[in-house]
Amino acid sequence: MDFILNGQAHGNLMKAGTAAALLLNSGFDPGVLRPYEVINNGKANHCMSVMNRQTGKYQEIGINNAALLRKDEWKDYDKAVVTAARNRLGAVQSLISGGLVYNLNGMGKTVMDYEKMSDVGEAELSMDGLSRGPNTRQTYDTGYLPLPIVHQDFQVGLRALSASRNGGNAIDTTNAEVAARRVAEKIESMYFMGASSYNFAGGTIYGLTDFPDRNTYDLVTAWDDAAVTGDDILASVLEMKQTALDDHFYGPFVIYVPASYETKLDNDFKANSDITIRERLLKVSGITDIKVSDYLTGDNVIMVQLTSDVVRIVQGMPITPIQWEEQGGMLINMKVMGIVVPQIRSDFDGRCGIVHGAV
Repeated sequence: MDFILNGQAHGNLMKAGTAAALLLNSGFDPGVLRPYEVINNGKANHCMSVMNRQTGKYQEIGINNAALLRKDEWKDYDKAVVTAARNRLGAVQSLISGGLVYNLNGMGKTVMDYEKMSDVGEAELSMDGLSRGPNTRQTYDTGYLPLPIVHQDFQVGLRALSASRNGGNAIDTTNAEVAARRVAEKIESMYFMGASSYNFAGGTIYGLTDFPDRNTYDLVTAWDDAAVTGDDILASVLEMKQTALDDHFYGPFVIYVPASYETKLDNDFKANSDITIRERLLKVSGITDIKVSDYLTGDNVIMVQLTSDVVRIVQGMPITPIQWEEQGGMLINMKVMGIVVPQIRSDFDGRCGIVHGAV
């Protein structure tokens, strides 16, 4: 027996072939694949931090098997992964930071089911509150969102790890940064472009540009065209906003534009103007931000109402590095993985707070 977790004994942590079983037995807690060594008073202790299902809190427990990575080395990996991921998770990270996130145990689920319901009609108005309303029966429809793991692997040799320690250097986290960057880029790309080719259990991952219920708008001419003026761009934004209002979505709105439009938005709104096109657009009521994304291809412009009934991030597991060993511990396999999936939404009647402008 190596350790007791949630009342259950677990054996040989690092034995080949047990990594998947250990995840399964722990409720898919990634902490069981993050063992570390702690030096206290010259003595090496081997531990891992796992979720206690009874308290819902993480706790440090001792293990009998030797852990190759030290606690400070895991901290270096975690810092590298988080920093690299945040640099590439521009739009997705802003949604998470803004509270537009739904957390669940994604490792224990492959698909999330959700309901769309029809409107209940208007509320009643009375003095005593006793009059009965029409008791409108709502209609429900069930949808499904796949929860795939986005991951990238790399390896660390035991000799390279030993060399960095003997030289007094911090562990090289370049591979972890690259892996985290690739994972984050895939997640960010899904938010804008979707992953409609990936279907599972009757569900599809859609993005802002391919969600079937989104509103569409004809830009006529690309904004970076030399003939397009600030007034032209403003007129387009006002019409896109009106499209959202007509579908009963009233903001707040964020506008996403491709990288090719950024310089245009920094031009003067008019000749010799004291404000840029970007600044003028932000004066429109309800427009809270304009974000540039290199994941938007072509001449796509997206206006989105930032509320959870329009868009949110389903997070089954934050981007996290894990490890397991092979070849007698001479080779450390590392995997940066996360379950972070955009959920683009509409109501039962197909109304949606997204307006997709394209040429």
